Amino acid sequence: MPVPPISGRLRWTDVPLPLRTRLEEALGAPVTDAVTPAGGFGHQLAAALRLADGRRVFVKAAPDDDPLTAANLHEATVLDALPTGAPAPDLLGVHRADSWTAVVIAHLDGPHPDLSPASSDTGQTWALLDKLTSSPAPAAYTTAVSTTPSTAAALHGWADLTADPPPDLAPDTRAHLPQLAELEAAWPALVHGDRIVHGDLRADNMVRDRSRGVTFVDWAHATTGPACIDAASLAAQLVLAGHSPADIARLLRDHPATATSPDTTTSFLAALTGHWHRNARKPAPPGTPGLRAYQHRAAAAGLALLGYRLS
Repeated sequence: MPVPPISGRLRWTDVPLPLRTRLEEALGAPVTDAVTPAGGFGHQLAAALRLADGRRVFVKAAPDDDPLTAANLHEATVLDALPTGAPAPDLLGVHRADSWTAVVIAHLDGPHPDLSPASSDTGQTWALLDKLTSSPAPAAYTTAVSTTPSTAAALHGWADLTADPPPDLAPDTRAHLPQLAELEAAWPALVHGDRIVHGDLRADNMVRDRSRGVTFVDWAHATTGPACIDAASLAAQLVLAGHSPADIARLLRDHPATATSPDTTTSFLAALTGHWHRNARKPAPPGTPGLRAYQHRAAAAGLALLGYRLS
């Protein structure tokens, strides 16, 4: 298995020739260019391929013994099972050769959405979440995710930090450690639900497609759970994008995905923030530049939101 590059993702030329040839045969045209979008923290190939006939597709690929291959295959299964009209790209195929696996996804034409306060993309994203979580997940989707454990269930951090508080922990956070640990401890009992959960909703996991509008990509963590998970995750991202924590706290209070389950929302937000706070203090894993800095920022945003929910 190739060693993940220190600077980030694998490149098209890192993919073994037999798989590149297999993909070009399946797509019906040679690949003339490969562009890796900005954002994301995985090390597998994740690139927009331009074909000789002008078409573009998006491909994720990694060796079969790389853990990200299982995540890529999970995403493929999910894309094939999402209901019609879901804000997700189409699955085009799965191809294997030379002990590597590639997942081919329809290319989306556009930038990441602008989630800043002045942008209409924010309102569209909240509306998509409302639509996605307003009714139970269809049976095909539930079956597709049933064999993959939810990563959301394992989110934690405050219990570890309470047992051994770091010297640089902010005094206000230190004072709330018992309460945060208690909220986090309640989360595993609340994680179950019957709604579609993307599981990793950030601006760089969305594309503002020129014809479809905002579309969610990277469904590798998709699962079922309470409706609040993606909304609460997005809330912290909006704080990072420049929204005031007070405004986003009001949105969480009123949005249909979170308004009916305030205790579950708060417990999940505590667990997610604890996860960020704990992991941000670890050494950076290879091939994921920027991850720890992002987690530091996300932890601060989550704490700001929790401050309104706990006051």
